[in-house]
Amino acid sequence: MTVDARERSARAALDTVLDPELDEPITDLGFVRSVTLTPDGALTVRLRLPTSFCSPNFAYLMASDSKDALTALPWTRDVVVLLDDHHDSDLINGGLAEDAGYRGTFGAEAEKDLEALRLTFRRKAHVAAMERALTRLLRENPDLTEEDLHDVVLGDLPEAPTSGALLRRREALGLGVAPSDPVLVDEEGRRVPPGEVPLRLRFARAVRVSIDGNAHFCRGLLRTRYPQAADDQSKENVS
Repeated sequence: MTVDARERSARAALDTVLDPELDEPITDLGFVRSVTLTPDGALTVRLRLPTSFCSPNFAYLMASDSKDALTALPWTRDVVVLLDDHHDSDLINGGLAEDAGYRGTFGAEAEKDLEALRLTFRRKAHVAAMERALTRLLRENPDLTEEDLHDVVLGDLPEAPTSGALLRRREALGLGVAPSDPVLVDEEGRRVPPGEVPLRLRFARAVRVSIDGNAHFCRGLLRTRYPQAADDQSKENVS
């Protein structure tokens, strides 16, 4: 495999790494500063974030997930992931180099297990994806009311990016993805009672607006901090 092919492979692997709070790939957000390879398979990736004080646990999670995704590639030999210009860069980079894990890196400061943190944000991402899919369904079917959403199942959703995103979020949480499974569910996958549908939908919309707003804000902060990052950012999700 040529160096160019390996770089494409590395960047494709990084496409699978999500900002846990913003639920977008770090590549689309412009967080990947550089990808450097040597002919023998050694790989160094440098990451950058919108501010030097971004949450350390989020920063570690993205850096750790990046290393895991790259190490899983069959051609990599040595993988180094470095976080630049963050107040905990030395701590995080040292922990990644030693494969110390989250608790080994932060010690007593690691208040929550990393998987518990990941679960919290996967649930938020699912709520936002559920709202996007149902809002699209309402727009495309003017006769459909919010109360009708109680009976909507996955098979009723159109073939669209919003539907695919919802299925991926459900799979990540271990929720059902059969065509007969209800769309509007709580965090355990239980169908929302009819009388609670409007309230649940408003809550989901608030979560989605918060995620989208934070993503827009972080994109702008990154461009202010690193003007060249604008070339690496994809178009914002407006679905």
